[in-house]
Amino acid sequence: MAKAVAAAVKLPRVRLLTLHASSGTAAMRAAREAAGDKKNRPKLLGVTVLTSFDAATLREIGMPGTIEARAVALAELAQKAGLDGAVCSRFEAQAIRRACGSKFLILIPGVRPSHDAANDQSRIGTPADAIRAGANYLVVGRPITAAPDPRAAAQAIANEIASASLQSRQAAV
Repeated sequence: MAKAVAAAVKLPRVRLLTLHASSGTAAMRAAREAAGDKKNRPKLLGVTVLTSFDAATLREIGMPGTIEARAVALAELAQKAGLDGAVCSRFEAQAIRRACGSKFLILIPGVRPSHDAANDQSRIGTPADAIRAGANYLVVGRPITAAPDPRAAAQAIANEIASASLQSRQAAV
């Protein structure tokens, strides 16, 4: 993992790298060290619990506790290892924000408009849900790439993000 990070940080325009937080502190620390200390280095994010997982899947792979408890524990482990943030569903984002603080980045995948199918995802949310949960970054794939008009789909999602961001800022004041 450290060698992959060392190679990736040399590539142009790489802004984010995801690592499995379940790889453990030593592996994440090695990856963090391999990223270097440049101010503009890519941010490293620890993947907590995949959005395709539900409680049964978590039990199946031998992870005890609730999804939220596992996601928070893995995010805290990533933070301890020096990572910049975590990847989690919108359902765990607020708990991770409370545990890891406001500067810890949160990337939320499984984002799709309310009218889109969940497909293989178990824990999804709309762009507005993700913004209200405290996301710094969103991952939106198939709702754009599989849309009849990808440009219009992307614009509609961008508009929803902008509206939710404005509402969140107004609520904070």
